[in-house]
Amino acid sequence: MTKLLLSLHVLAAILAVGPIAVAASIFPRAARELLAAGEGARKGRGAGAAALLHRVCKGYAVFGVAVPVFGMATGAQLGVLTDAWLVASLILTTLAAVLLGAVVLPSQARMLGAAGIGLDEGESVPEISDPRAAAARLAMVTGVFNLLWAVVVVLMIVRPGSTTGA
Repeated sequence: MTKLLLSLHVLAAILAVGPIAVAASIFPRAARELLAAGEGARKGRGAGAAALLHRVCKGYAVFGVAVPVFGMATGAQLGVLTDAWLVASLILTTLAAVLLGAVVLPSQARMLGAAGIGLDEGESVPEISDPRAAAARLAMVTGVFNLLWAVVVVLMIVRPGSTTGA
């Protein structure tokens, strides 16, 4: 059972976090170009690309919940739920999830909204005074999100205090 849970955990991490990391990293540039292009870009390829990247991030974020769920189930099977490396990994995973849900996804939606994409009927268009600065901030936050996941991966591999010799 442990091998199955671990396999599901690793597969979920690769299939959920990987696409989010890539799409979120590409989004700021696509959105900056979209906002710089102005009114005529709303129906072009740039608009579609930015909207698709945002949908990928949102959709895979929901699927990404499986990563810590399978990870905790695996940790419980192995009896390591209280080990420092696992607790640190869970804290960093929670920080990454909060960053994604509270900063990255809303910033992406705001940038799309400023370009007139994805707004509901009667919803006001958010004002972004400096698209380059907004894209740069979003790229920085996305980099921190990706860095958090990289540290989690290293903790999962190194497992300080492990008796496996790794």
